Amino acid sequence: MRDPLSKSIRTIPPSGIRRFFDIVSEMEDAISLGVGEPDFDTPWHIREEGIYSLEQGRTFYTSNSGLKELKEEICKYLRKTQNIKYNEQEVFITVGGSEAIDIAFRAMLDPGDEVLIPQPSYVSYEPCTILAGGKPVIIELKEENEFRLTKEELIDAITDRTKILVLPFPNNPTGAIMEESDLLEIADVIREKDIYVMSDEIYAELTYSGKHVSIASLPGMKERTILINGFSKAYAMTGWRLGYVAAPEIILEQMLKIHQFAIMCAPTTSQYAAVEALRNGEADVSRMRDSYNKRRRFLLNELDKMGFDCFTPYGAFYVFPSIRKFGMTSDEFAERLLKEQKVAVVPGTAFGACGEGYLRISYAYSIENLKLALERIEAFIKTL
Repeated sequence: MRDPLSKSIRTIPPSGIRRFFDIVSEMEDAISLGVGEPDFDTPWHIREEGIYSLEQGRTFYTSNSGLKELKEEICKYLRKTQNIKYNEQEVFITVGGSEAIDIAFRAMLDPGDEVLIPQPSYVSYEPCTILAGGKPVIIELKEENEFRLTKEELIDAITDRTKILVLPFPNNPTGAIMEESDLLEIADVIREKDIYVMSDEIYAELTYSGKHVSIASLPGMKERTILINGFSKAYAMTGWRLGYVAAPEIILEQMLKIHQFAIMCAPTTSQYAAVEALRNGEADVSRMRDSYNKRRRFLLNELDKMGFDCFTPYGAFYVFPSIRKFGMTSDEFAERLLKEQKVAVVPGTAFGACGEGYLRISYAYSIENLKLALERIEAFIKTL
């Protein structure tokens, strides 16, 4: 029988994150600090709007690009928070931010086009590049630079085949951010080398030092930027599966064709709920961000007491401590911690080879759960 599988998909390993959680789901009394999911319920007024939309029989397809009301609210949000002026033709609604990543690459890449991917970073960028026929080029971020992308690192990675730079900040898994001064230097290079930016800003609202700045807000960058965001992290709406992309019309038109054939439209109920989130959810975001910030400070303090080396993250809801001093690889440490103390964390290597020597620990959990997990982690390292 002929091989039913494509050569491309055979080269792509499964997610390094999910392997641990498949084990955790069957392990009694296990504590997971690995899932990048808020532990808050979606705020009630947002859920209520979703319920109301069902009661009103709004179970139809929306337009392929999404509800007009939602696109209007997204344009208002981007103008208010980033001072970027988009119109409705420059925005469309996707099934989570992950769909936007996938179809942007498929719409923009020709075989052999290079995509610069700073790592450690979200697990989807590299496989989505490969599946779109592109060539991933990894830029290894360094802890001494607070895991920020530097101008020098970017210049060294660019070739004649470079087409897109992925800008994954605030960063999953490190919690690193890029400030305006950092972005201004990056933008200079982008314009000079005539390349595009995919700016994944899903954690934009979860920034603890000043205000998030989008590279699309800088002079000459809106027309070069595919801005991706969504509702999962800031509004605790992971299961609603809703994201959006804002980009030049010439790019969106082609992304929309892929979306039409593969998806049709994002979930209607979720879109109505998201309108409510943007109109009346600012206080909810602020409340959750304050809670994450308290957990962040608590977790950093406790890890420091145990002797972990960990730079201070200022975005998202993860810390990325080094475990090199313990003489184990990231996988060995995570596997032994899970087996011996029933605590799940993610090896840094799940986010790129340069994540070796680190762990991703999420603080999207209650202080009570964090305390219990930390007690087990301390007991584990005392045995080493």
